[in-house]
Amino acid sequence: MSSKSLGVLYGVLGVVLFSSKAVMVKLAYGYDVDTLDLLLFRMIFSLPFYIFILFLIRKKTANMIIGRKDYVWLFLFGFVGYYLASYFDFLGLNYIKAGLERIILFVYPTIVVFLSWLAFKQKITKVQTIAILITYLGVLITFWDELDVGGNEVLVGGFLVLLSAITYASYLVGSGWLIPKFGVLRFTCYAMIVSTFCIVVHYLFAGDWGFMEYPWQVYAYGLAMAIFATLIPSFLVSAAIERLGASNFSILGSLGPVSTILLAYVFLDEKLTYWQLAGMSIVIFGVTYLSVQSKKSENNSSTVG
Repeated sequence: MSSKSLGVLYGVLGVVLFSSKAVMVKLAYGYDVDTLDLLLFRMIFSLPFYIFILFLIRKKTANMIIGRKDYVWLFLFGFVGYYLASYFDFLGLNYIKAGLERIILFVYPTIVVFLSWLAFKQKITKVQTIAILITYLGVLITFWDELDVGGNEVLVGGFLVLLSAITYASYLVGSGWLIPKFGVLRFTCYAMIVSTFCIVVHYLFAGDWGFMEYPWQVYAYGLAMAIFATLIPSFLVSAAIERLGASNFSILGSLGPVSTILLAYVFLDEKLTYWQLAGMSIVIFGVTYLSVQSKKSENNSSTVG
């Protein structure tokens, strides 16, 4: 199997596993667990695995030449990509359905385009502009229909999840060039350890210290999130970005809304209206359009060269 084919496989598996997180969060919220407590469980339960993996690969990475600035960038992207993005997402899920959360998060490929333009002066093409307009039209249709049911809570939840999408897109844009310097395993472990550190510091200042008072189901969901929606997909996503690049990987996210909606339907009994399904379809079409047209441009460029 080629490197790009492996990248696609890793990316698809990573996206589907990450998308299960929203369903687990909603299930845990059924036990009145605090948002910060649940996020703490997710990261603390996964921390030993990352430390153990760093121990296993210590000899392979001993000769890597990495500057101080690289570690500063690593800390920044760990803070933004896993701590802030996760915190905003967990907060938002207090107010909106898991299916709607995933549809809003799905706009992150278009945010990647904007951030690439801001950070690296990459020109926004006509194709990208059309894809962005289509994508946001789909989100608007989905979101507007939900407003009739949820009102202001949907606005708050939607805004928080949008912040999560922006911070995650920042991580994708930044980590694309940084991963090769550290290697996939080392970068992912360090980024997740940074995130865990940030969450622990946050908890020390803002936590209610009631994390030992929940029923066993809450801790089970925290452990499941740590392994199946954090540990495994974090490595899969980093490996996919290394093989495909940030822009190409972000396109695979079209599976996220579909898998979340199916899981939410089975485990949460969430039902989307016809308008919301139409909005989701438009969003997926917009990102798929961007993917297909980008591939055509790449092929044409390689042919000319």
